[in-house]
Amino acid sequence: MRGEPGAVSRVLVVDDDAGVRFTLREMLRSLSGVEVEQAEDGEAALEKLASRAFELVITDLRMPRMDGMELVRRVSGAPHAPRIIVITAHGSERFAVEAVKAGAYDYFRKPFDVDELLAVVTRALESVRLRHENERLTGELNLSRSMVFSSEPMGRLAQLVQRAGSRDVTVLITGESGTGKERVAEALVRASPRANGPYLRFNCAALTEELAEAELFGHSKGAFTGANRVRPGLFREADGGTLLLDEVGELAPPLQAKLLRVLQEGEVRPVGEDRPVKVDVRILAATHRDLRKRAAEGQFREDLYYRLNVVQLRVPPLRERPEDIPVLSRMFLDRFSGRFHTGPLKVPPGFVDRLMALPWPGNVRELENTLESLVALSSEGELDLSLLPTSEPRSAGAASTGPVAEGLRSEEGEAATGMGLKERVEAYERGLVLDALRIEGGNRSGAARRLGIGRATLHDKLRKYGLDSAPDEGGEGRS
Repeated sequence: MRGEPGAVSRVLVVDDDAGVRFTLREMLRSLSGVEVEQAEDGEAALEKLASRAFELVITDLRMPRMDGMELVRRVSGAPHAPRIIVITAHGSERFAVEAVKAGAYDYFRKPFDVDELLAVVTRALESVRLRHENERLTGELNLSRSMVFSSEPMGRLAQLVQRAGSRDVTVLITGESGTGKERVAEALVRASPRANGPYLRFNCAALTEELAEAELFGHSKGAFTGANRVRPGLFREADGGTLLLDEVGELAPPLQAKLLRVLQEGEVRPVGEDRPVKVDVRILAATHRDLRKRAAEGQFREDLYYRLNVVQLRVPPLRERPEDIPVLSRMFLDRFSGRFHTGPLKVPPGFVDRLMALPWPGNVRELENTLESLVALSSEGELDLSLLPTSEPRSAGAASTGPVAEGLRSEEGEAATGMGLKERVEAYERGLVLDALRIEGGNRSGAARRLGIGRATLHDKLRKYGLDSAPDEGGEGRS
């Protein structure tokens, strides 16, 4: 980011006169943190701009091959365009005004006045710095509405989310399971011109190929057994908005071909219909897989990979941003102490240090599940550090059953708790009830079905373990 210690502002000087280029370079060298490159005309300038980023372009208006006016038109409309300052001869100010209307930031005259030139350049570079700073802050605001963070890697991701979100471009979100890829997708939608349009999500691993095809692309009545009515499909339902394809690496090969058609042609063909239907949908895709590797192995279409990978945003795992663990843990402790009505929790000394020392292969999701279990098993408002997982690496999936319940199943966990058999059994059962409620989003009927017990029995257990005041988040009617 510009303005940080050691940051360099790159300036491209474009003029067909080598003497002018030399003079400008020497003048600009008096500014701290400015790196200067040169190009002899507009075409050479475009080549340099394509190969690296510049904050500022200073260009003459009259040049062979491609003049400065055409260069302004070509560059000013590009994403992340640099500021452009044009050089005009005395008496030709009207051409400079036309260049400003075409997208140039400012102009100065020949022969050069050093103070005027440096003042214009300084203003331009400061405006670039402010643009980057505003972009970063706006990105952090958007992402912080979905995710809690304080680390530099997440700050950089927030800035990229803001840039990619504001452009109508396909984005591939990558990262390990539990890092928060869906939350990044939400931030992209908020930063998008389509923010007020529909936003739908589809898990590509959740359905069989036939059902997934009907869900995504729709079907006509009678298209297959059980198709008793017309279904528009998610692509048509998301028309004018955004569709997130979660776990896109699990999409069946025939559906990969159909998805490629949507990306190339902007149309879908519902099952049982002959005519394609035009759709206007922005695609976001998320995966924990290495799609490049899967494409090389023939498990994923290479052409689809490149269509999805226009912009790739990688969500860093928790081990690469341990600075986020303290703020995440505070948020989760507050959330679960409120949900379980434990009152203010006494956090033992060294608690956060212990959390930061753990590997967290399940990332933020594992941290969340761990703290949920710790709060649920807290004794008189105090967290028990002995219930934390050990520092030995575990598989990412281990967190899904609840780390405390997992620990209570083992001899090591039993020894650590210091509980008798009755207390251990009750703690284990309480953990199972909490896991079922979490998986069912707080819906008690669903939790009872998952546990294989009646709803009345579940109510008895909730009262037994002091959980009966927890809200039924799903409601009676939810399946």
